Amino acid sequence: MSKIYESLFRRALFPLYETGLRRRGTIGYLEEYDRNQWLDREAIDALQWNKLQALMRHCWEHVPFYRRQWQALGMDSIEDIRNRADYARLPTLSKQDITANFADLLARPAPKGLMYKTTGGSTGVPLRFGYTRESYERRTAVMWRGYGWAGLAPGTRTLYLWGGALGGTPQAVLLKDRAYHALFHRRMLDCFAMNEANLAQYAASIARFRPRAIVSYVTSIVRLAQWINESGRPIEGVRSVVGAAEALHDFHRPLIEAAFPGAEVFNTYGCREFMLIASECEHHDGLHVNTDHLHVELLGAEPTLPSELAITDLSNYGMPFLRYMNGDLATAHVGGDCACGRALPRLGQVVGRKLDMIRSVDGRLLPGEFFPHMLKDVAGIRKFQVIQVQLDKLLIKVVPDAAFGETEERYVREQVSRMLGNGVVVIIRRVDEIPSSPSGKHRVTISQVQ
Repeated sequence: MSKIYESLFRRALFPLYETGLRRRGTIGYLEEYDRNQWLDREAIDALQWNKLQALMRHCWEHVPFYRRQWQALGMDSIEDIRNRADYARLPTLSKQDITANFADLLARPAPKGLMYKTTGGSTGVPLRFGYTRESYERRTAVMWRGYGWAGLAPGTRTLYLWGGALGGTPQAVLLKDRAYHALFHRRMLDCFAMNEANLAQYAASIARFRPRAIVSYVTSIVRLAQWINESGRPIEGVRSVVGAAEALHDFHRPLIEAAFPGAEVFNTYGCREFMLIASECEHHDGLHVNTDHLHVELLGAEPTLPSELAITDLSNYGMPFLRYMNGDLATAHVGGDCACGRALPRLGQVVGRKLDMIRSVDGRLLPGEFFPHMLKDVAGIRKFQVIQVQLDKLLIKVVPDAAFGETEERYVREQVSRMLGNGVVVIIRRVDEIPSSPSGKHRVTISQVQ
């Protein structure tokens, strides 16, 4: 019955809802992006450059912030940006720039029906931004393309372990959301409410729903998978698990696959400002960047080392973000073409936020990813968080079980000293729970060092 509904939804209900009821162009954009993924590298590059040129011309003519900024650089016309190298020399856009120049980043005249979102991100500083209806529809379409690589199409019976509605949401809105999710053949479980005491309830809810796919915050699905494995009650029938919102490490995959036998684990990368930026295909060889939808730059000189990202939304003409730095770090993929045949370029790894880098006394930067890789082999750690309080002081919060003893503590201290120097004070604090951020994400590392 489930497969019959999935087919009916994809062929009839989804087009009827998007095109007929909501009068959106999502279906057409999805068809466009499905075609684009099979273009060769030269054709994709040309398509992206044409979109970027059109957006830059629009910004010169209609967005006061960019025209003022570019004229200050000595530009007389948009023709001064002749190629990608010229574009790469334009100033980047920061959250501070957006906050300070919000009105002048809006196109003149403002497009009708401009929508707005607010994101706090890991810094906790709210950022409000605008985007057009077309940009939203294209974001939705490119999301479905990326999820499709994981076998998750519109109408697939899917369990979302995701952030739930905050307190104070009107009952009418909750009922509307419930009907919407039921139409899309999915169920939402609030990962914000998940804790050590109710993991069994979450596992039981998933088993009862019998999803073919799961989409989840990485931390949430990893912790739940650990509990399922410890309880010896794997959940059958899941074919795909899509990790989102946080870094997915290679050692997470076998944990999740053991909890959901037969499931493949797929990594994705996105942010609230753009939605899906890159995702794995069926070959799990890096993350394909949605180059026909976004312009993504790695700003570091060495592509194999973590470097900051600068991202441009090619379809948001209402409040364009050109070379926007969202604070994330990633590496380029090194190697030949992907066996899937898609020429979309790939990221090697998304390694976290710049603000989460740990600094040594002698000026080195240690990626926050070091700690998950080091602590994965330490017995007795259910959950952890590393906070750099000062250059020479590190606080490691640990939610332990009985296996975490003096030997494990000593190993952790030795490994930290090896990386950061013997002068660093390491405080290991045992706690019952580590709360997530307001957005529901678990920050593995936090640097309080300016």
